[in-house]
Amino acid sequence: MKMIRAILRPDKVEEVVDTLSDAGYVALTKMDVIGRGKQKGIQLDNIYYDELPKVMLMLVVPTKKTDQVLEIINEKAYTGNFGDGKVFISPVEEAYTVRTRTKGL
Repeated sequence: MKMIRAILRPDKVEEVVDTLSDAGYVALTKMDVIGRGKQKGIQLDNIYYDELPKVMLMLVVPTKKTDQVLEIINEKAYTGNFGDGKVFISPVEEAYTVRTRTKGL
């Protein structure tokens, strides 16, 4: 299993979530976050924004499905501009459902 964390522009999140859902990936966590990337924020006219609002999606998928989920995120979140986001993929050793106490997704 892999944990995918995608930090994206707020205006692109619903399109990403809807496409993931249509592809069968309905279980995810969505959080509002604030941060900055390599550009250290953005300057518009005389106003400098040190940190920008983003949304982080987190989902756990079978290892063999990671490429499909990554392709959906990259395709739907892309604008071609700075600040499109970042995706992090990490291994997940185990997962448990609290209600049923079962192991696995």
